Order: sequence, then C-alpha cells, then structure tokens
Amino acid sequence: MQLASRFRNATGTRADRPLSDEEIRAVAPSIFAEAAHESRSSRYTYIPTIDVLNGLRREGFQPFMACQTRVRDDGKREHTKHMIRLRHADQIAGREANEIILLNSHDGTSSYQMLAGMFRFVCQNGMVCGETTNDIRVRHNGDVVGEVIEGAFKVLDSFETIGEQREAMQALTVNPGEQAAFARAALMLKYDEDAGAAPVTETQVLAPRRFEDRRDDMWTTFNRVQENLLKGGLRGRNRAGRTTTTRPVNGIDQNVKLNRALWVLAEEMRRLKG
Repeated sequence: MQLASRFRNATGTRADRPLSDEEIRAVAPSIFAEAAHESRSSRYTYIPTIDVLNGLRREGFQPFMACQTRVRDDGKREHTKHMIRLRHADQIAGREANEIILLNSHDGTSSYQMLAGMFRFVCQNGMVCGETTNDIRVRHNGDVVGEVIEGAFKVLDSFETIGEQREAMQALTVNPGEQAAFARAALMLKYDEDAGAAPVTETQVLAPRRFEDRRDDMWTTFNRVQENLLKGGLRGRNRAGRTTTTRPVNGIDQNVKLNRALWVLAEEMRRLKG
C-alpha cells in the first residue's frame, strides 16, 4: 500500500515497502537538486541528498517516507527543506518500526539533521522520539556522506533506550484524571493560550480511533493524543464560536516540534508517576 498526499505546507508519500527514486522525486524533487541554491557561498559543500540516501542504502537503510516543504517561490522548490524517514533492515518487523528521520535543505535553512522516530502500523502514524535521544547535525562541509552515515548508526544505537521507554509506558496505568491532565498539557503545546481557548477538548483528543486503543496505559494514552493532534479531523469551535475542523500538522518543522514535545511530555509523566 502506498499513501500519497498533498498538504498546505508539505507534499509527501509513504509506502509499506522501500520507495523508489521515481516515487521520491515525484513529491520531493529537492532531494535530487543538482546544485545548491544561488544564495549559498563558496564555503558551502554541496552534496545532493540523493547521494547521502544512496550511501545509507548501501549500509542497509531504506526510505519508507519522503516529503518536502511547499514554497511560494518556485525558485526555491528544487532546494527547499525535505524529510526522509528510513528503516534499517533489522528494524522493520513488529507492531512499531524504528525509523531514522533525515532532514536537509539546499537553501541554507537546514543542515543535515538526524532524529530517532517510530512508526506505528495500526494507525499508519509516525512519531518523533524526544530530546533524550540522539539528535545528530552535520554541516554542509567536509565528508558529509560519511558523517551522516556515522550519525545514522548512532541514532540506530539509541533505539534500545527508546524501546525501554516504550515498554515502561506500556506497563504504567494512568487513571482518567491523569489522562485528562496529559491531554490538557498536550493541547497547550499545540494551541497558543494567548490566541484563545483550544477549539477541541481533552475528551476529544483522548478519544480512541480504533478498538485496540481503548486501554489505560501511558503508551496508549500518548498514542491517542498524538494521533488526534497530528492527524486533525476533530470537530470543534474556533475563537469566534463557529464550527471548525482541526487541520493535520503537516509542515515539516511544526510536525517534528510537536511530535518531539509530546514524546517528552509522555516520558516525563511516566517518570513522575513511575
């Protein structure tokens, strides 16, 4: 199965098998840019992201999702920020798949950055693990491909710790009041209090979308809230009191920021209660 979508802030595709270059190019041409944006100086070492991706492929990493930021200036479309989510050959089986998230641009808005992520098959939803895990950044100079590959293996090593965090969340029961507190804090992460009340309630973001998510452990609570806030589609009321539907968080920066913040919030709550 392949899922392709176009959003207000990004366009991307995900599949349940490794993506081909043609599939990636169709939604994220900046990954194949032949040169850096004209704004970059001579000190900028240009390495196409596809060269880095091919280096990672040789080391057993395969891309399962790719997207890039949508821009109004067509002159930057071939160089704008893009994201690839990769899995290593030994990280694909199970209810969740560990993923390495690779971010980059060729217009100066981003260095190469690698984060730890997780994909939950039951809801086709990708998470970004919190600040306690490796966050690798590689500048656009020197041996870029070699440093990115080294960074990918460092992130790969961190998945043991992430797995322990997930298991600890799964083992922790949270009562309705604690779930509501977590959902309330999560809403504050997404919606600015100064702009008025959130358009939806704690009860809505805690609502399960499938039967298997009707459990009271910290992991399931976190997954319900994360999916509802990131995917949107909840009916509520805006500041003017009019009926509205929450939008998915598809912008690369906004998605990564909120995803990581939710993971940190869940892990901190787990530590305090545990």
